[in-house]
Amino acid sequence: MKPRTAIMIAIVGLSALQPVLALAAPATVTPPIRIPTPSGEVILPSADEKEAYDDYGYAAVRRAGDLVFISGVVAGRRPDEGADVTAYKVEVRRAFRRIATYLKAAGLGFDDVVMINSFHVWDGPNFSGSRDEQFNAFEAVKEEFMRGPKPAWTAVGVTSLLPAAGVVEIQMIAQTPRPK
Repeated sequence: MKPRTAIMIAIVGLSALQPVLALAAPATVTPPIRIPTPSGEVILPSADEKEAYDDYGYAAVRRAGDLVFISGVVAGRRPDEGADVTAYKVEVRRAFRRIATYLKAAGLGFDDVVMINSFHVWDGPNFSGSRDEQFNAFEAVKEEFMRGPKPAWTAVGVTSLLPAAGVVEIQMIAQTPRPK
């Protein structure tokens, strides 16, 4: 496998093979690539996600029926960033902006998210605060993006994430709104 700085996979319960580390800005927006499946479609919002799909065999976004699964996006430190709460909020905002591009590619927004799974490295070299400080900072940034109906949410502490700079991996499930 060739090295990458922006790829993602989420395996429920594990921080997967090579998750997207939201260190770089979201890729240039292009029309998403759509690959039909028996139950829906794979949605690849940019060339980066297409390359990850081809190289690592996973979808950044997968629609199955009326559910849309967003693979885990890792928020982590860039080499020039600190490990304090302020820097962490910047990292989490970057990850949420990437997730927003994925939701948009599926024709959805944060109000359509029904479930969040977040995997937090509470005690690692990339965050200098306490568990409560990290969680409170994450929740504050989440609220900047998710002002509408609250999703179900499971937050899990883990010992590490695949990218060494990772602090939290965020996976989401959204539902296509029903016609009114």
